[in-house]
Amino acid sequence: MSRTPQIFLIVLVLLLVIVPFPASHLSGLPPRISFLLSNFCFLIPPPLFPGYCCEIPSRSVPRSVNSSLATHRSLLPRGFTLIELMAVIAVVVIMTVLLVPALTSLKGSGDITNAAYTIAGALEQGRAYAMANNTYVWVGFYEEDANSIAPTNASPAYPGRGRLLVAIVASTNGTKIFENADPIASLPTARISQVGKLTKIEGVHLTDIGAPPSPAPIPTPAPNSLAGRPDLPYTEGAPFTHFNRISSDSTDATRFSFSVQNYTFYKTVRFNPRGEANVNSTYAMKHAAEIGLRPTHGSVVDTNSTNVVAVQFSGVSGDFKIYRQ
Repeated sequence: MSRTPQIFLIVLVLLLVIVPFPASHLSGLPPRISFLLSNFCFLIPPPLFPGYCCEIPSRSVPRSVNSSLATHRSLLPRGFTLIELMAVIAVVVIMTVLLVPALTSLKGSGDITNAAYTIAGALEQGRAYAMANNTYVWVGFYEEDANSIAPTNASPAYPGRGRLLVAIVASTNGTKIFENADPIASLPTARISQVGKLTKIEGVHLTDIGAPPSPAPIPTPAPNSLAGRPDLPYTEGAPFTHFNRISSDSTDATRFSFSVQNYTFYKTVRFNPRGEANVNSTYAMKHAAEIGLRPTHGSVVDTNSTNVVAVQFSGVSGDFKIYRQ
């Protein structure tokens, strides 16, 4: 069935309600049409423009209904005055000014949280692939300047800020390719295959965010908050605890980097076929490791923002958890 009549009626109603309709325009219409339009106008709230639609010339309306129209007209609410309209507009402007910063903060908070979930998802994917295919998998991290147009290639500490790249590769023959004591080298491209797509995350910086407070503050922080997270990545293996964390600001690098789509990844988490993880050049299994994230504005890190997130994972059980303020 055609919807043309319904659409026509909807457009007509909108025109009558929203668009000014001077009464003088009705004077040239046949009496019956003028009468119908005037009655229809009375069925809807009057527009904000006085003198429109409801002022029907008396000669276009039958005398027998003049009295009823006058009574109906007297019962209708009056339109807004100019002062009332300006007051409403002023309130809307003030509310907008107050709400925009809050909405911006919420958006930034959501962006950094989404980035954390993306990283945790990549780690989970790498671990699952290693166990399912009985092979070794590397999840690599590289950070470059947010304004970079072409792929960059810099060794740690990464000089760029604001764009994080994450890639996953797997050994094609089920081995770790190099022994831990072998000389530093790059994983041969012929012996690894990319798992999934290269992921680019904008507006974040990979960094240490600091250990949780010790002793724990009172009242006890929520277990999923930054202050309530475990401190193992900052205490285990002291004084070399930095090997428990991945940070673009650190010179720590894997002994065996790999390249994907013109990017070289010097910071990695390696999973063995049992799903056990180690970080960078420390090829001992990690009981707990951490990846910290701060927001950026372009290529500038927002060090004053409290919108900070930590991703912690266990090298044994593969328990990935996100902590935030």
